Parts: sequence; structure tokens; C-alpha cells
Amino acid sequence: MSSNAILVVGGGFSGITAALEAAEVGHEVYIVEKNPFLGGRVMQLNKYFPKLCPPSCGLEIQFQRIKNNKNVKFFTLAEVTKVTGKAGDYEVTVKIKPRFVEPGSVDLSDAAKKLSKDVKSDFELGLGDRKALYMDVPFAFPNRYVLDKERCTKEDLEVLSGSDVINLDDAPKEIVLKVGSIVYATGWKPYDVTRLTNLGAGEIANCVTNMQLERLASPNGPTCGNIVRPSDGKAPRSVAFVQCAGSRDENHLNYCSYICCMASLKQAAYVREAFPDARVTIYYIDLRTPGRYDNFAKRILDDDRINAVKGKVAAVAEDAGTGDVILTVEDAVTGIKSDNRFELVVLATGMQPSIAGERLPVDVPVDEMGFIVGGEEKGIFAAGCAATPLDVMKSAQSATGAAMKAIASVRGR
Repeated sequence: MSSNAILVVGGGFSGITAALEAAEVGHEVYIVEKNPFLGGRVMQLNKYFPKLCPPSCGLEIQFQRIKNNKNVKFFTLAEVTKVTGKAGDYEVTVKIKPRFVEPGSVDLSDAAKKLSKDVKSDFELGLGDRKALYMDVPFAFPNRYVLDKERCTKEDLEVLSGSDVINLDDAPKEIVLKVGSIVYATGWKPYDVTRLTNLGAGEIANCVTNMQLERLASPNGPTCGNIVRPSDGKAPRSVAFVQCAGSRDENHLNYCSYICCMASLKQAAYVREAFPDARVTIYYIDLRTPGRYDNFAKRILDDDRINAVKGKVAAVAEDAGTGDVILTVEDAVTGIKSDNRFELVVLATGMQPSIAGERLPVDVPVDEMGFIVGGEEKGIFAAGCAATPLDVMKSAQSATGAAMKAIASVRGR
């Protein structure tokens, strides 16, 4: 029996967009998100293109639209484990992890503070800690705490056992959904910089990734928006950006990640706004600022304290005495190789599809890098960065297109 319902795998910006587009023309839509909260990668940004506004300016509106639309149902801490059937008639098994916190928007911050153990926050990309009982994203949706029970000590569990809203006996469960088409909007993840051993990633404290800098610049980040060196908390007076860290490299990601140049130019503006005397250098292979972003790039590069150098970073070393980072760079124009000292280095790591290296529960073609490259004849459509590297605006456009195709797929059967 055919179904007009649509499944959206992924609850980030593109997934939410695709879901709302379908729901607002009358389709029942299910969002399945593996994290405890919706919002995806955009939630981690300080500002995003094209308006350079904070995540709240787009996501809070989307969350409100979900609340007001009875056609949208979402499941967090959830994962699609099995898909059977055919276009128009899919049966999807979803496994939902226990949250250990009952429904409702009860403030559990005091209970969280009583827990003895701190753990590294994935949301803060290792730059900050959280408790095992947490709601560590801004304007969280759903506005509901989650308990990382495995990270609790015996004493912590005893503290929590007396709460009316903590359910330590919560267990995983499975549900089965009947849908006619599927939109994969699984987003992207930063490339694993620990593989870039020549760039000091993971070994040199003051060598951070571009996503980590977003968290440092964010008012709700681990430093409350103060861009400081992880090693000593000092404000950097000289900052280098290393482009194509893992991208356009046959040993890592063999494609251009599209947003890296714009992200570094944006972050150079963060640094200059915070520190009027700071010096910024951007080392690049090619600066790519597509379409409407050319004027933004020109404005940033007109700053006489921001210098763009066409050159390849050959090596990265640390001055153990100062914590400074020494970059060995060959200037592609002059051919001169030199060592350059910076107080903070930012690696512009590439975008990798979140599903890279994973086995999907549905039979769709995926290229060698992990991007979905087909499946439309089966009623399965890729949106946003599940298909190709995109910025937020183009991800939303891609999601709208995927939603329209999904609608046409179920209505045409």
C-alpha cells in the first residue's frame, strides 16, 4: 500500500527545510536525527552566510514552524537501521536511544552542577567540558535535557535517582514508519585533522580548526566569544589561516570543499573586529569566493592588516617556550621558502559528508568520498551536504529541491 508520508534523515538546516516544505503542503513528515537536539552543524557557528547573522536568526524561526505544524514529527537520538520496500511503499525501522529524562522543559541545571564528573563536549569540539546531564546547545530544540548515563559515576547516579524527571531505567526502543519517499539530509562533518600530521593538528595546542574557531568566537561558546589561545588563554596578536587543510589532496579529500575560503575570510573579520592591532595572514592555493561573495572577499582583503599569500604550508612546528606556531611556507609567486611565526594558527579543514565511511541501511549509490550520487528513481533524494559541499543558503535551496522531488514522487504513484 502506497504512502504519502516522507522521511527526512537528518535534522540540521537542510533537513528541517526539506521537512517543512513538504509538511506545509500537507504531507506527513518524519525527521530522524541522531543527536539529542535539532539544528545540526549550523548551531555550532558564530555567524553564517549570506547575512552573517547568528544561528538563532534562522533556526529559531524554523523551530517555531515545526512546533506549529502538526504534520511534522521528529525523533532525536534516533537512527534509521533498516529500510525495506520500494518507492511509494517503504517500511523504515528506527532505533531510538534512551534519553533518561522525561518529557517537559524542566530546568535541570542545578542537578547537573551536583554531578562530580566533567566530560569533553562534542558540541564544543573538545574546547570545553560539560556534565553528563546536559543541554549544551543554545536555544535547544527540543528544550529538554539528556543524560549521558555511561559517563556517570556511581555517586552521580545516586544523586540523580531521587529526581522525578530522571528515569534511569529508560531503555532503547524501535519504531517502524511507513513512508513513500526518503530525503537524506545527513549534513557534513569536519575532516579528521589528526590525519594531517604535517600540519600539527591535535599535537600543537595553538593550532585549531576553523570549526573550533567558530566556537571560540561564539558568545555561547567555551570562552564566551573571546578568541584566545587554547594553551594560555591569551589574545593572539598574529593569526594565520591555512587553506585546503585536507581538501584538494589525493591523500585526503580530493575535492574543493567550497566554503573554506569564505569561512577563513569571515573568521579573519572576527579576529580584526576583536583585535584592531592583530595581523592576519591567509595562506592559500586559490581563493575561491563564488558569485555574490566576491564583494565580501574584496572588502576583507582591503584591510591592510590582512595579507593573503599564495603559498603552500610545508610544515608546522611549535615553539615550546612561547606556544607560538612556526609555519614553513613556500611562496608560490616568489618561490621563496620561509619560516613564519604566529601566536595562533587556524586550519581550514574540509567538509566531509557525515555518512562517509558508514554503511547506509538503504541501497543508494555513494561515491568514493561518501556523497550520495543517485537513488532518485527509488524515491530517495539527497539534500544539502549529503550530495555536495554547500554553504547554508545553497543547502536550503538544495533541500527545497529535494522536498519538491519527494512530493512529486509520492504524488505520482
